[in-house]
Amino acid sequence: MVNTVPQPSAEVREALEQGRPVVALESTIISHGLPRPDNLRLAFELEEIVRDGGAVPATVAVLDGVARVGLDKEELERLGTQDGLRKLGVRDLAPAVALGASGATTVSATAHLAARAGVRVFATGGLGGVHRDWVSEQDESADLGLLARTHITVVCAGVKSILDVPATLQRLETLSVAVVGYRTAEFPGFYLTGSGLPVDWTVETPEQAARLMRAQEALGTDRSALIVANPVPPEQQLDPALHHRVLADALADARREGVTGQAVTPFLLAHLVEHTGGASLQANLAAVRGNAALAAHIAAAYAADAA
Repeated sequence: MVNTVPQPSAEVREALEQGRPVVALESTIISHGLPRPDNLRLAFELEEIVRDGGAVPATVAVLDGVARVGLDKEELERLGTQDGLRKLGVRDLAPAVALGASGATTVSATAHLAARAGVRVFATGGLGGVHRDWVSEQDESADLGLLARTHITVVCAGVKSILDVPATLQRLETLSVAVVGYRTAEFPGFYLTGSGLPVDWTVETPEQAARLMRAQEALGTDRSALIVANPVPPEQQLDPALHHRVLADALADARREGVTGQAVTPFLLAHLVEHTGGASLQANLAAVRGNAALAAHIAAAYAADAA
């Protein structure tokens, strides 16, 4: 018999049963996003940031065919050191569980498993979305469809700036996924504080975000996600002129080298890291840290509202 129910850790299970705040964290940044040992240091740092904000961290992964929501120290170390771990999107979860595989979860898989376990808040860096040249390639992240049918609040720094951001926002509107800015009327630009595109709604406090979550539930619009778009602070963003120049060069290189499909995103991200001297990575990490802290405060406010 295949066990397809996400298994919360003892700590996460107890917190959920007692109505205490929990924040989900993805695991691909540990296994695929950073070099060793920086990856493991960040994994523990993000969990500590969530705890400092008054919530229980729940890093999500699939280990030996078991979908886990919340990992202990040894399991986190395994994610950070084991070779050959798969990168699991939501479509990969069933094969991974059925075949006893191990892997780290992307945004779509993390959101799905967290929501099934009863976790209501998820912190990540940037979302996937509609890729450039969609008309010819029709390449769109699984994140969007998953968020359209999942009851979870995602705190992020927008969508990855290598994507078609205007088209992604239009797609989110079509899918009825609510997007609010946190203390901003401008949609964040992932590495950049702003994308130049507006958001229709702004919340100023974690308590307002929590009230919005409760309003979704009362109105029955919680069948899709809520995106809380939290910009990276201006002093920690990538220099905009450098970003635009390097990204243009990266896109040109990708076309010249015939990079297509799933290979495009890692190619562009790696190009940005290399040609910004690592500054793009530092902006990404600043965004992840800020999102983990805000997510913890929103989860705490949501739990307090139910008390």
